[in-house]
Amino acid sequence: MVDVEATGSSSRRHRVVELAVVLLDPALRTQGEFSTLVDPEGPVGPTHIHGIEAADLLAAPRFGQIAPRLLGLLRGRVLAGHNVGCDRAFLAAEYGRLGVTLPAVPEVCTMRLAERRLARTGGLSLRACAEAAGLPGWESHTALGDARTTARLLARCLPEGAAGAVEEAAAIEWPVLPCPAPAPARWVGRDALPRAVEGNDQGRRMVSYAGNGGA
Repeated sequence: MVDVEATGSSSRRHRVVELAVVLLDPALRTQGEFSTLVDPEGPVGPTHIHGIEAADLLAAPRFGQIAPRLLGLLRGRVLAGHNVGCDRAFLAAEYGRLGVTLPAVPEVCTMRLAERRLARTGGLSLRACAEAAGLPGWESHTALGDARTTARLLARCLPEGAAGAVEEAAAIEWPVLPCPAPAPARWVGRDALPRAVEGNDQGRRMVSYAGNGGA
């Protein structure tokens, strides 16, 4: 499960400013969570939407600094999200700037699932779909809050799980990037603002799930 917040709507012109990954097993149970702010190396974009200000990013890593570990999180996984094509486009653009091509992997879009499986009362936004599914409220427009809600929405719309797609995803070869020297950048979660930095121990726990298969 992946969600990105960006400096604008164009994956070609704008940059990722926050991302989150919620790791799920084939039965769609949560295995681990990861989130970090990302230095976009330029303007932060619509603060009134994502709530991120330039001062929040002073300790944030650049995308290239987290790219190797993020590949480890996504390797062998089904790429899932709400309007997941948009999230993939931003990730593909960021990796493209590093000379890396993301492989084609199975994708699951909760927006499309909700369109088919839920009563439509207020559109197809994540908030509208979550309300239609009877899910409780969450902190919208934070990458981790959105990813958590999307994971619950996926479980509601796909109760049978995603074992078939997981098997397909596990067989796909992913590129490998060396970790930046001398050490990987720390993850800077939004809940750590303004001064604390998310501990590397949590990051290592989440990375350890990456090879187990899931969404």
